[in-house]
Amino acid sequence: MRKAGKIFGALIATLAIALLAAWVTSPDPKFNPASFEDAPLEMRLASLDEAVTLAQVQRDDDTIATLLVTALEGESVRAVDLSQATGETSADPFAVLAAASDQELRALSGLEGLASEYAMADLLPAAPGGMRHIGTGTNFPEHAEEAQSDAVFMFPKFGPATPARTSVQGRDDVLLDYEIELCMRFDRPVASLEDFDAAVKGVFLCGDFTDRSMLIRMIDPDNLDSGSGFSDAKSREDFYPAGALLVVPRDWQAFVAEERFMTFVNDQRRQDARGREMTLDFRGLAEKAFSEMGARRFLYQGEYFELTPGPQIDPEMTLMSGTAEGVIFAGPTRGDIVEGGVKWLLTAGWARGEGFIPGVIETFVENEFESGHFLQPGDVVEYRSSRLGDVRIEVVE
Repeated sequence: MRKAGKIFGALIATLAIALLAAWVTSPDPKFNPASFEDAPLEMRLASLDEAVTLAQVQRDDDTIATLLVTALEGESVRAVDLSQATGETSADPFAVLAAASDQELRALSGLEGLASEYAMADLLPAAPGGMRHIGTGTNFPEHAEEAQSDAVFMFPKFGPATPARTSVQGRDDVLLDYEIELCMRFDRPVASLEDFDAAVKGVFLCGDFTDRSMLIRMIDPDNLDSGSGFSDAKSREDFYPAGALLVVPRDWQAFVAEERFMTFVNDQRRQDARGREMTLDFRGLAEKAFSEMGARRFLYQGEYFELTPGPQIDPEMTLMSGTAEGVIFAGPTRGDIVEGGVKWLLTAGWARGEGFIPGVIETFVENEFESGHFLQPGDVVEYRSSRLGDVRIEVVE
């Protein structure tokens, strides 16, 4: 018996050493690596042969002016007041655009004397003004791989859009992560593919911040399509920054496919993708959204919601593309699993009926907070694109 006890003790010691070695040698990724194109990103204004570029500004009398953008100049744009030129007073940019013919748009863009300079910081978000939007998960293959997802899924995103020059709160109870996305809005309710094809479509650059600590605690890893955790983790008032340029392409599929967009954190490259990398393009995403409508299955703040309030994508809603590879979040390392398992064993979590996985998750989250490699106050996140302008967000206390 004493010999058996010694053997058992030696086995336990060996196991402990092996676990310690696995813990010590496990990698601690700071963010997911991404692939980058060799050429630097060149930001420019789309030509009128490619698309019409609009922006909006609030006048001193609180009315909204829609602008025809004619030049990008760093922290400002040059633009013609299209609302004034057409006499259309609607705050809807699509209504103002519809009031001008293509010939008139080309003529206005060539009249430099009509153009004025507008600071980027004064421009309104290109996103619609609604509080409900359609979020998309793992729609880029490389991001799906790093997120260990095998399908595109959707969820309702709650909250208003913030402008292209804005801030996001960095809190000590949040693992703050970035996501760059392409977004689309429509000039009418879209309830079918026929509606989608007939609608005037505006494309703009946007972002989607995530509280990864909340998401990892709420997510159902065996059924990402349930959307559990996504609405809660992505629906804060400052979690939806949107660019200032609303671009209406002449051929939306060709435009989106070619569009390049990148994330920089403190001027360091983090994400780099083209629209053509999307698993489902925007038409495919709209079709998927139609199939998801009507089921009250998306959890948000303790209540279940449908993907959309009604049986269509409203003009005040955004259809989001999902993000590319290169986000900060990476799954638990071997060290997290070993450490969590040891705590579960030594604290007799198993005897109290506590699950092994929740214990590992809490250990993982604690370690991520201690690492400090998620976004911190003072960081600057920039989303840049080839023809949709840019978005700059400062992380503040």
